[in-house]
Amino acid sequence: MTTIRMSKGLRVLGFGAVSLIAVATAALAADLSKEAATAGQHAGMAAGAADLKTVETHLHMTINCLVGPKGKGFDAQVANPCKDLGNGALTDSTTPANKKLLKQALAKAETGVTTSDLAKAKSDAKAAQTLLDKVM
Repeated sequence: MTTIRMSKGLRVLGFGAVSLIAVATAALAADLSKEAATAGQHAGMAAGAADLKTVETHLHMTINCLVGPKGKGFDAQVANPCKDLGNGALTDSTTPANKKLLKQALAKAETGVTTSDLAKAKSDAKAAQTLLDKVM
């Protein structure tokens, strides 16, 4: 930190280190569009899967992208394809419209992952993908 002395003992502090931290933080900031796109890709993979186990696996990945590692429903036993993109799309979303779409997609993914009916699970996955494609 730089200190510049001014008249009457006033000091102006230079915050070079703080600026560097802000730039680094911005570079590491969450990318909602990539989180939503990745979640949507996995929902699409679930919708196109041939068996229930694969549908469930990709829907769990979709959920992991949406809720993030600290979110309700996160499954650490399943990969998190969004691990380097942010804290979960729902956490990182800042607009009410996006939050609404993300919550609806999460509800579809959660329903799909719990059903034992392959056709229903795939339908829910497709619905989640459609919703996620609308997130900006």
